[in-house]
Amino acid sequence: MMKKSLDCIKWGIIGVGDVCEVKSAPAMQKVAGSSIQIVMRRDEDKARDYARRHEIAEWTTNAEEVLHHPEVNAVYIATPPAYHASYTIKAALAGKPVYVEKPMALNHLECQQMIEACNTAEVPLFVAYYRRALPHFLKVKELLEKKVIGDIRFVKIELFQSLDPSIVATGTDWRVNPDIAGGGYFHDLASHQLDLLDFLFGSIKSAKGYASNQAKKYDADDIVAGVFEFGSGMMGSGVWCFTVAPNDSLDRVVIYGSKGNIEFSTFGDADVKLVTEKSSETCQFEMPKHIQQPLIEQVVDELRGTGTCISPGVSAARANQVMEWISK
Repeated sequence: MMKKSLDCIKWGIIGVGDVCEVKSAPAMQKVAGSSIQIVMRRDEDKARDYARRHEIAEWTTNAEEVLHHPEVNAVYIATPPAYHASYTIKAALAGKPVYVEKPMALNHLECQQMIEACNTAEVPLFVAYYRRALPHFLKVKELLEKKVIGDIRFVKIELFQSLDPSIVATGTDWRVNPDIAGGGYFHDLASHQLDLLDFLFGSIKSAKGYASNQAKKYDADDIVAGVFEFGSGMMGSGVWCFTVAPNDSLDRVVIYGSKGNIEFSTFGDADVKLVTEKSSETCQFEMPKHIQQPLIEQVVDELRGTGTCISPGVSAARANQVMEWISK
């Protein structure tokens, strides 16, 4: 969608918090043809410290300085979801491509507004659903395409965590404030899983479910259960519970076919377990140090006119839509 390709990507980052320490931003300094020009955080001391530690020349507490910086030609929005839509629309109006954290926005309507703004400005919109580019999930996609487990019947998601889940920060953080996150841990974590299923099987055409707040520890729902149907006719189900005993923690996705199954963790190790009628095996992969780097490489390639990114705003918005169908 870019009017013209860019020779070198110079990033401006809005919201250099935890995700920018290892997962994402350092990769922007390592990918060929990519560098970080300026970073922003509202806390002056933390913004300055981040820039110093990561050897970035400029920092600011004002997002407008990032959006309108003359050297910045791509914007990475790494804030909580409540600010994704407004900053994306402002970046589009400034004529700059956007890479935004997930979930894409507070709700599906905001996602549509972001897509429309970027389409009007003729700038690309990418979303950080980086699991689409990780080797072990690409292996799952390969096994499915080769029909190693036959015709796919259904997929089952089970994500159980305690009140202080080990795979995210403590229960007092912004992820359980619906005004900032759009929901609770379901919105933060299931968004990854539902987007991954979209990547593996195509879009989900309908879904329904139930959501409740059982423990009353915070305002967001802490248990969600849903069923969904893909455009292909394949079925799926999921239970996301964040109130179990620590020993009952579980992170498992199983794809069942006519000749076997494939099992993997979404947030844990990079093992892919394959069971067929004749054998069983586990394929092991090594996680990248900077887990978003494979996807960021694709973003940079597309902006430079040498490739295509597999996580655009259009597909990312579908995860928000499905979460709304299931939880509301």
